Amino acid sequence: MGDVAKMAGVSHQTVSRVLNNHPNVSHQTKQRVESAIEVLGYRRNTAARSLVTRRSRTIGVLACETGQFGPANTLLGVEQAGREAGYFVSIANLREVTDHSVNDAMAHFRNQSVDGIVILVPHPDVLAVLRDVSFPVPIVAVGAGAGNQLTGASLNQRMGARLAVDHLIGLGHRRIAHISGPPHWIDAAERIKGWQESLETTGLSADVLLRGGWDAASGYRAGLELIQRHTVTAVFVANDQMAVGVLRAVQEAGLHVPDDISVVGYDDQPEAEFFMPPLTTIKQDFEELGRRCMEAVLQQLGGDGGTGDQIVNPRLVIRATTAAPLN
Repeated sequence: MGDVAKMAGVSHQTVSRVLNNHPNVSHQTKQRVESAIEVLGYRRNTAARSLVTRRSRTIGVLACETGQFGPANTLLGVEQAGREAGYFVSIANLREVTDHSVNDAMAHFRNQSVDGIVILVPHPDVLAVLRDVSFPVPIVAVGAGAGNQLTGASLNQRMGARLAVDHLIGLGHRRIAHISGPPHWIDAAERIKGWQESLETTGLSADVLLRGGWDAASGYRAGLELIQRHTVTAVFVANDQMAVGVLRAVQEAGLHVPDDISVVGYDDQPEAEFFMPPLTTIKQDFEELGRRCMEAVLQQLGGDGGTGDQIVNPRLVIRATTAAPLN
């Protein structure tokens, strides 16, 4: 830093202000310092800086199912926001959700002296473990309902489900099934509640509920079971991957979407508009959710407890898999 100051013709403190984006530095001075940094190839000594600031500039992220569209893009949002704020992200990816795996990951973060933790596993068992863990840094948990015990950042799952079902009701459907995500996942439970609320508010029955597993194969199996019942004209599916399986099951049965059955997915993954037919779905801004998580952590690190849960609302994207029932 002394070499940079000498080349730029400024003080050591001015170089520090430029590196920390301090507002009280003129544009010309900032350019001279940045030019000297470029010429000299200066990089901060993060280990030495951590000793002075008592901050590792690292955020721990506890994740699961990162091969899925939603978790992967939420993680991307956290990483981007962290990088923009000058933080490195350390990821602990759970293969399975157990007390041992969660405690082991938290111990890993403790050994790394992370400055904060983001939990990207919307699972009540994880939240239950965290309530009993004493950790001296901010923790932000993704998932509807997490905010009562922990600072939370959530996609409005119940609202998304209501948008999907209200759309189908508006088209004239009266028997609407739901293929949910796995049991015990907060997102899946909230989407079930939204489906139930929309139907019951309209005086319709919420009695055709099948369980899936977030993957296309489980959607396919649930789709076959649904077709055998011959009792519904529409189905709200808890994610786009399962909706792919439903579309195949309908096609193999010699039926057509949306003439014989309307289908609404959830997530709006990039491939959804290229399904056959293009999928009506609920769009979620996962990257924005990730950014909100990081903002909540940084607020707490800055001494601001924040304003409770950060909520990101979804929106309905209408394509070709929904239409009015034929009879």
